[in-house]
Amino acid sequence: MIDIKFLRENPEAVKENMKNKFQNDKLKLVDEVLVLDEKWRKLKYEEDGLRSERNKVSEEINQAKKKKDEKKASQLLKRAKEIPDKIAEIGEKRKKIEEDIRQIMYKIPNIIHESVPLGKDSSENVELKRIGKPEVPDYEVFNHAELAEKLNGVDFDSARETSGNGFYFLTGDLAVLHSAMLAYARDYMIKQGFSYVLPPFMIRRKVVEGVMSFTEMENMMYKIEGEDLYLIGTSEHSMIGRFIGKTLTGKDLPVTLTSYSPCFRKEIGAHGIEEKGFYRLHQFEKQEMIVICEPEESYDWYEKMKDFTVEVFKSLDVPVRVLECCSGDLADLKSKSCDVEAWSPRQKKYYEVGSCSNLTDAQARRLDIKIENKGKRYFAHTLNNTVLASPRALIAVMENNQQKDGSIKVPKVLQPYMGGKKIIEMKKEKN
Repeated sequence: MIDIKFLRENPEAVKENMKNKFQNDKLKLVDEVLVLDEKWRKLKYEEDGLRSERNKVSEEINQAKKKKDEKKASQLLKRAKEIPDKIAEIGEKRKKIEEDIRQIMYKIPNIIHESVPLGKDSSENVELKRIGKPEVPDYEVFNHAELAEKLNGVDFDSARETSGNGFYFLTGDLAVLHSAMLAYARDYMIKQGFSYVLPPFMIRRKVVEGVMSFTEMENMMYKIEGEDLYLIGTSEHSMIGRFIGKTLTGKDLPVTLTSYSPCFRKEIGAHGIEEKGFYRLHQFEKQEMIVICEPEESYDWYEKMKDFTVEVFKSLDVPVRVLECCSGDLADLKSKSCDVEAWSPRQKKYYEVGSCSNLTDAQARRLDIKIENKGKRYFAHTLNNTVLASPRALIAVMENNQQKDGSIKVPKVLQPYMGGKKIIEMKKEKN
């Protein structure tokens, strides 16, 4: 959510930002806010005037009583009784308009950073760099779902019976590899100085509204029936929500946290759910990182966080590339974002395995997360980034470390987490 003062003083800049995000249908929202804001300020002026009058009348009543002017005191007392009701009436109107403004402001996108390339959708994202050599072996690379079954590492059929499409049972060495990757990602972030946290996996609506747009909420979040609780789509939601209504001081900053959680997503939209595979699921697991910091430090942290993810995949022997998200591919709260994509030797292309975002003060305004420094109070900047999300990262490790016979080399950094195992072998056929 942007600063209403900025919108009030720069309405055309806000509209231009919407145009750059190809959200022309939202242009009218700026004018609607300006009309409501004018009404709100008039009511606030009237309310403040009545409060001032109330204080003045109280003083006049005291003076009248001292002079024993009972008639004037009686008239003033009558007025004194009317003022609170009038203040309350105006206050109710003002609060109603305040809520209307808030709901509209939630729909107005954050101001994108000047470095963000303009483009309509993800097809116009810009490649920044590649790390590692994307190779295609001279032997067949098995489909990840097929290979997982050959390794006796997955059971899609049973999961379909227990839970439906978009779920799976991981078993044996593949399940251990999955957990090893997440444990390694956790330890990597701890070595970078981040504090490890296990967050709640359910959050209240006020937190959901604070961390994402309404469209994202409807498309992603699972609501717990009969309760004010939602299953998290990523631990960022509860991790940022942890600081709702809090004011941080210099000794608290920067807040650098890494967290593990299962993630639950409806995945409503064009992509849909895969019937058999790991690419798009209702449930997965992720190691996440968040930073809450001073505004002038947020873009330095953005670069650091992005590089952390790149280094993790580099150490897993997975070639990756970094894509700068164009304006039309930025969610409403994001000021700048990039995707990290892993190489798929089977598909001969890259696919998304993580996303790093700077939301500047957009989340902090919604959740009222402030910084107090040298007598000043202002909103913090918040950032989030995927360290590693599995099983998408699992696919990348399986494909890029797959050998001719279908066995998988365990990356060196993961071997200590797997009891020293170096190879995951194909299951042997029974006679």
